[in-house]
Amino acid sequence: MLLALYLLEAGLLLILAPWTQFWDRNYFAALQPLLATWLTHPFVRGAVSGVGIVSVVAAVMEIGNMLSRRAVAPQAPGA
Repeated sequence: MLLALYLLEAGLLLILAPWTQFWDRNYFAALQPLLATWLTHPFVRGAVSGVGIVSVVAAVMEIGNMLSRRAVAPQAPGA
């Protein structure tokens, strides 16, 4: 359950963060202008968001697996 919650939270953060002003005003990017140019490129933003989408899909699959395991109740050994 914790893995699914972590993947969901990290995925949502990675999907949204590259498109906010927080991403544009990155401390490390301010120190290196070349890094700032690279980080603000739409391709890099899209790639980071893509990793977020993969994380969210993994979280949904993990939650689905947990729910399906709960739905199938184990039978008692003599029944």
